[in-house]
Amino acid sequence: MRIVTKAAATLALLATPLPALATQPGDTILIASDSTAANYKKGNYPQTGWGMMLGCGLSPEVRVSNHAMGGRSTRTFIEEGRWTKLMSELMPGDTVLIQFGHNDAYRAKPQRWAPAQTDYRNNLLRFIWDVRGAGGTPVLVTPVTRRSFGADGKAKADFAEYSAVMRELAASANVPIIDLEALSRAWVDRAGPDKAKTYFLHYKAEDKMPGFPKGIDDDTHFSELGARNVADLVAGGLKALNLPISAKVLASRPALNRTTPLGRTECQ
Repeated sequence: MRIVTKAAATLALLATPLPALATQPGDTILIASDSTAANYKKGNYPQTGWGMMLGCGLSPEVRVSNHAMGGRSTRTFIEEGRWTKLMSELMPGDTVLIQFGHNDAYRAKPQRWAPAQTDYRNNLLRFIWDVRGAGGTPVLVTPVTRRSFGADGKAKADFAEYSAVMRELAASANVPIIDLEALSRAWVDRAGPDKAKTYFLHYKAEDKMPGFPKGIDDDTHFSELGARNVADLVAGGLKALNLPISAKVLASRPALNRTTPLGRTECQ
């Protein structure tokens, strides 16, 4: 069995070729996040990260470089060299969407845990200053909701403390923010507990989904349809910020407004 050390893994990550450059400076959106936004292979379908679908709501010249990775918190994203990798690609004028919280809050795995008021806050500050120092625009994105309902039947915020830290930093450091927690909670609320299952990974063995032959019940990760909808919320939030990149967000986003899955993760 080959043992890969953290240092070796970091070197391998840094050696990965960079994606092709966008058409114009500032036409790249980079994503720093976790499994809710990550890219997945066809064999994982219908599991889909919102970062895979975001490009469907943008002008063709905009490039989305998705650095999101499952299981990562702000802490491990830094420790594994993923933030360094992202920063090596960043060009002046580019936009960086920063969404963490799900894994930072996971005390059961101490290697991921980043207390909200200390480590998490400090890591976010580092992200903000690094991006600004390189001439880019950081955009904070509060943690996307889970299919989680309270006793009152309303969708609840499972990462409220982490979202509160982001909102405070947005105000105190004058950072653009997309309050995805609030947007996605309202979306799940409108759907209700039963319909919301179609947005997450709820499948039986007889559904014969490639990624889950035995079925799955997962209230955190998105189906194709869920990822399209969340990407639409992010795109709409980005357009409302009136940043330079906002003009490249499409006003009409039919690929993200589908009511039935396409059966694949292409835009059309």
